[in-house]
Amino acid sequence: MTLETRSLSILPRALEILESSFHGLPLFEPSVNIEKLETVLLEVADRMKDNYPYPHPQYIGQMLKPPHPVARLAYTLSLWINPNNHALDGGRASSAMEKEAVARIGEMFGWKECLGHLCSGGTMANLEALWISKRLKPGSKIVASSQAHYTHSRICSVLEIPFDSIPTDCNAKMDLESLEKALESENIGTVVVTMGTTATGSFDPLPSILELRKNYGFRIHADAAYGGYFTLANNLGQQTRDILNHVNQVDSIVVDPHKHGLQPYGCGCVLFRDPTVGIHYKHDSPYTYFTSDELHLGEISLECSRPGSSAVALWATQKLLPLEQNGEFARGLETIRETALALFDFLVNESRFVTALAPELDILIWGLNGKRASEISSYSNDFFELTAERGLHIAKANLPRSILEPHWPDIVWDQDTVTCLRSCIMKPEVTGWIDDIKRIMIEAADAALAKR
Repeated sequence: MTLETRSLSILPRALEILESSFHGLPLFEPSVNIEKLETVLLEVADRMKDNYPYPHPQYIGQMLKPPHPVARLAYTLSLWINPNNHALDGGRASSAMEKEAVARIGEMFGWKECLGHLCSGGTMANLEALWISKRLKPGSKIVASSQAHYTHSRICSVLEIPFDSIPTDCNAKMDLESLEKALESENIGTVVVTMGTTATGSFDPLPSILELRKNYGFRIHADAAYGGYFTLANNLGQQTRDILNHVNQVDSIVVDPHKHGLQPYGCGCVLFRDPTVGIHYKHDSPYTYFTSDELHLGEISLECSRPGSSAVALWATQKLLPLEQNGEFARGLETIRETALALFDFLVNESRFVTALAPELDILIWGLNGKRASEISSYSNDFFELTAERGLHIAKANLPRSILEPHWPDIVWDQDTVTCLRSCIMKPEVTGWIDDIKRIMIEAADAALAKR
């Protein structure tokens, strides 16, 4: 694998421009011991070799996607300033860039007027959304599907909000009948709708949940950390497209630019349809917010110090790759989706494998063909190791019988969960490596089946 380094040639010129803004000040050059710095940095490089090859097209495991070169360079450039996007006197330019970048994300979801900001990641973004729900619906319960990210139950525990999990159907989507029964019998203030579950990429049925809201008056929070950007893609299934077409009707949205938004960690984003919820963030600070009458981002966020570098990187990426349908960024998502469908089609038609859910986005779930649930789990563990030995890196996921049994009716269920194989096809470059990936899968499958 070759790391991309050609873009580094741009950085010195960009630094010259940045440095020119300080020419009116007395000369000051920080002291740096280059020899010691080099020794430590080379040791860092050596330590960092202990990693999976995340940027390579043959890494199709976890939700790990390298940042775009422009994000990497803009982030690095900003570190010479190291702005803090809490108060404007800590990061004037980067705060303005954050406001602009977040506004573009809001527009992507159809919100021209909304309140939002960047967070350290999806967990903090979801925490803020659920905290606002608690303020608006005090004493009421929050529910999410059993396939929603575990962060929601943890956040509710931290915030001391009652939480319950709603069962899913065989497509890993929130079961509407179970949801309505809960709404009839309990005080539910917020329903979390997952748009791209971590395990399977499934979307909860938002249009039907919106209909239930008419009768029960709950808030809807869309956890679109993984799937939100796919609203720009033109090659989704009709049901998924319909769900994303309704996302502008929810009350809050979380999306993670550090997933499909091509950003470094950590960069999450929370948005509120009603900007007046900002009053719940109101607080007094005796030593900030004095340099400008403009909105300081610390006034609408729970986190205090926040990296302005994340905002600079996001702004630069969206400047180069605007969030628009039929644009270059959207075509990248469409390529990912096409590649996932092609790989799924291969798995469906290859007798060595058994598939479960058809991918709604770019996440695949499958297993090796076995007679018992325990046998498929064992095959998955072997296959995981055998593909890694051959340079192909995938992931695993434990899924319950309730999801898999309708898809695998002939399996003997000697255990209630199955360790499945899972792949996130997050990089458009994977499309050029499909033949190699298929070859390695067949070799590893034959080796795993032969062992047993």
